[in-house]
Order: sequence, then C-alpha cells, then structure tokens
Amino acid sequence: MKRHSAQHAAQKAAAAPAPDTLTPADRYQELFTAVQGARVFPDSKTFVDCAPLQEPAEILAAYRAQCKAAGFDLQAFVGQHFAAQLPEPSDYVSVPGQPLCAHIDDLWPVLTRHPLEHPPRGSSLQVPHAYVVPGGRFGEMYYWDSYFTMLGLAASERAELLHDMVVNFAHLIDTYGHVPNGTRTYYLGRSQPPLFAFMVELAQKLEGIHALDFLPQLRQEHAWWMRGSEGLAPGNASRRVVCLPDGRLLNRHWDERDAPREEAWLEDVTTARESGRDPAQVYRHLRAAAESGWDFSTRWLAEDRPRDTRDSLVSICTTDIVPVDLNAFLYKLETTISAMAEQAGDSSASREFAQHAQARKSAVIARMWDATQGAFFDHDWRLDLRRSCLTAASVAPLFAGLAEPSQADALAKTIERRLLAPGGLSTTECTSDQQWDQPNGWASLQWIAMSGFDAYGHENLARTIAHRWLATVAAVYEREGKLVEKYALRQVEHEVTTGGGGGEYPLQDGFGWTNGVTRALLHAHPQHTAHECVAHSAHPMHR
Repeated sequence: MKRHSAQHAAQKAAAAPAPDTLTPADRYQELFTAVQGARVFPDSKTFVDCAPLQEPAEILAAYRAQCKAAGFDLQAFVGQHFAAQLPEPSDYVSVPGQPLCAHIDDLWPVLTRHPLEHPPRGSSLQVPHAYVVPGGRFGEMYYWDSYFTMLGLAASERAELLHDMVVNFAHLIDTYGHVPNGTRTYYLGRSQPPLFAFMVELAQKLEGIHALDFLPQLRQEHAWWMRGSEGLAPGNASRRVVCLPDGRLLNRHWDERDAPREEAWLEDVTTARESGRDPAQVYRHLRAAAESGWDFSTRWLAEDRPRDTRDSLVSICTTDIVPVDLNAFLYKLETTISAMAEQAGDSSASREFAQHAQARKSAVIARMWDATQGAFFDHDWRLDLRRSCLTAASVAPLFAGLAEPSQADALAKTIERRLLAPGGLSTTECTSDQQWDQPNGWASLQWIAMSGFDAYGHENLARTIAHRWLATVAAVYEREGKLVEKYALRQVEHEVTTGGGGGEYPLQDGFGWTNGVTRALLHAHPQHTAHECVAHSAHPMHR
C-alpha cells in the first residue's frame, strides 16, 4: 500500500495558487440576499451549492442591469445563470434480503467523491484525494462526521480511502490554518469538534501512514483554537478562548463572521428578528452552535427562559458557554502533541503541551464536574455558573481520557439512570423540537459513550449502549431498507423505532456516520442479531 504523507500534502498546498475563499454572499451580494430572502429554493443550502454557469462577476453585473426592470423574474434569472447541484438518485438501490453489513459495504462507493468532480467557480473547497460524504443534502466532506465514517471504513478494510481522508484534513489545515466545518467556502469562518488527533490515531493502527508526519498539522490546529489567548485577562474571552477568573484557559465555540449562515440565511434572519436582540450577536451564537456540531439543541439556550419557549432559538447564547466535549477533545489534542513531540525528540514541546493538558484537565474538573450529580456539565463563563441540563457530551472526558476513574464510575451510574433509553443513549434530558435533544439519538454520541465507558472498565454499560443502538438501526433498515442521519429512540419497550425528527431540514438518508459507527459495531459484536437483519424493501440511494 502506498504511504500517505502529510509532508507531501503540505508541499502540494504550498505550490498551489492561493485558494479562492469568497463565499456566495461575498460573490453575489444583493443577488444573494434577494435569492435567499425570496426562498427561490425550498432549502436555503441549495443556492449556496449551485454551480454558476458563467463568471460570477458577470452574473452579478447582469442582475444589477436587469433587476429593476418591469416584470423581472428572479427565479427565472437564477435558473438561467445557475445549475442546482441537487442530490440525485444513483443507480444504487438497496437489495431486499441483503444483510445490514453488506448494505453498508456497498454504500461506500456511492458516498465517495473525487476532487475532479467539483463544478468550477462554485463554493466547493478542493482537496487532493477521494473522500466520503454523509449523503443527501450533504454533498461535501464534514469534519467531525468523517471520524465516525472512518471507523466504518476501517472495519470494511477500506484503509486507503481512510488514509486519503486523513491527508485531506492535513491539506485543509495547511491551506486554511484550520479544518473548516465542511469543504465549502461558506464554512471557512468556523470549524467543528476537533477530532483530527483521533483520526491520526485511528489511521496509525493501519498500514500506510505515520502519525509523526502529522505533528505540524496537529500543532497548527491547536494554535488556531488558541488564537487570542496571549495576554487575555481573567474573566474575558477572545475568539474561541476563555480566561477563567483564576487565569486558566478553556475554549468555547465561535465563528469569524456575525452575519446569517449562508446555508440557512432566511432561518437565521427570522430568528434574529423574533429575538428582539442585536442581530449580529444572534448570528454569532447561531454560527457558534453550528461549529459545535450540535445544531441545534436546548444545550445552547438561556436557562432562565420559561420552559414553554425553550424550543425557540431566540435565547441562544452559545458563545457564553464553555462546552465540556470541546475541551475534552482539545485535551486529547494536547496529550497527543505532547506524546508525539517526545517521540520526535522535542522534550521541551512535550513538556509544554503536557502542562497545557494538565491545566485544562484541572479547569474542566473544577468548573464542570458535579460530584453530587456524578456528571460533567457545560459551564457558563459569563455567569460563572455550571449549566443544569445533563447531555451526552458529559461522556466526552472519558472518550478523551481526561476523567478520573472515580468520576467514570459515578458517571456510569448517572448515565444509566438518566440518559440510557431502550433504543440507545439519549442526546439530552430535555425534549424539544431541536434535533440535538430528546427523543433523537445520534451515532456519534453512541460511539463516544461506548468507547469512553469501555476505556474506563465499564464494559457492560458500553455493551448495552452498543447492542441497543444496533437494534435501533437494524429495525429501521429491516423496515425501510436504509440508514438515516438520526433516530428517534424508543423511550419504552415495544415502541416502534423510527428515523429522528426536528431541526431545519428533513431527515437525510445515507448516512455517513451512521454507516461508520454501525459497521464498526457489527465488526466488534459478531454475535448481535443485527447481523441477521435484512431489508424487506428496496430503497433508492440519494447521492
């Protein structure tokens, strides 16, 4: 197998011309606002993913020349100048009678994209190698989704594709200084949960990659998350860094822009209008929540609002919150850099990052661990208060190796009592219309919990979560012949398992990280009855 080199990717990035980072809103200005405001497309993401049929500057000039004319038809103008890149059914149709494991293995080629397929002058960010997309409306590579997809690629013995994706992420760091939320220009203002260290660790277990090659990119990613930390006074925040009253540093989510998300422009404008707050502040909070990957959840809403309005996003306050999972992932990044630096012979850097990790661990435990409840909670740095809603993010310190064994023991009891459902691990204790709340369950959170509890010796709880989740996925696959983005977890025995609901868009089929986690669990649990599950109906796959 060929060796995948981060240095080679860095050399290619350095030799390439400067990337075009203009977003659709930058390019099309008042045309963009008109299209999104008039909802020319039912899904706000459609226009920002369109392929322009001529040079963008020419399209904007044509719009300005025509838009005030009597009878101007905006929808017709867009149809004349743009080609919508809507997901189309591929030639793949799920096979009735096909086992779940074989179905997932057959989906990898369907969900794989190649750089040369990108339409020119659009919003796609170029990467050097093939990659796997989630599916449906998500036709680009996403940051944290990809780690969970890679787990399945490893189980399916698709090591080369997994390695290609790791090098793609290294390329993104070399080119843009960080990993964007997804490979679109309109995602460049933010990242997603930083799992690159976990990706490198996973890839190192397979042939063809050397983890030390990626040390420069790991350090660059850490530097990006810590921008603004130098000289930051206690009780203040800058970008993604919060300085606690005692001077220790933790991180929050952020976005470099304070305008509506381009892929959800009308939704964000509506939320800001209904909130009665400064629109720029609301937009920043919404964008920061998108960086968290939990878009959206009551986790990011003010806790002093009346309960009957908590489903609304008008009280969103994401940048006020220090999330436990983000800081656990950054702890993993710091301990990984420390270990790699020691291996590379740089003892000074190794000590520096070990000290960063220890300071972060101490701050997380001091601010986020509730010994009475036996769980980790997010922290509101502005109010200097621990948040009250228990979420599945509480398990991230176990996944990252940050928690003490006694905390893992207490957390296992808490999770089993308060978040474990017959269908798997609940996302939060709060039920709402937001997709990252009850009743939905997500593959990523199941894996984080299973891996975390297993690492701390709670194999029975890890196995219970795994078996319940496999049963959930298998039930929908058996009935509908597909895997989906999220699932509505059964809260009592004998309820019918269904795909999840809520959120800003319809339930998506595919689906990258569900495939990945499910495939990895099928490999780890060869006796589970999900292996015997077969599709009862055919389902056309949307690319």
